[in-house]
Amino acid sequence: MGEEVIDSVTFDSLVEAMGADFIGDLIDTYCEETPQLIAVVQRALAEGNADELRRAAHSIKSSSASFGVLSYSALAREVEMMGKEGNLAAARPKVERLAADYALVERTLRERQSEP
Repeated sequence: MGEEVIDSVTFDSLVEAMGADFIGDLIDTYCEETPQLIAVVQRALAEGNADELRRAAHSIKSSSASFGVLSYSALAREVEMMGKEGNLAAARPKVERLAADYALVERTLRERQSEP
């Protein structure tokens, strides 16, 4: 993830609309649920279940976009589309990257969460 992890305009707009405390709760939920969704994506890939992979990747895509984690959302969208097309062989490196990049996403969201 070479570019900015979080789009500040999107994130700041969300904070302004919802309030910092509520955004903190949403970040907590995101950081609890996303690793579980990544595990679903990985399991679906291993089991050859394209539809389950698509659904879990869609959830990651949508929630990531809400926080302005746009490059991660775009990666999840690629995985989602590969699931929709049944192209699981091509999805493997993207799924690996989705799992690997999550640590940076979480760390960056937690840093933003702790800002005053």
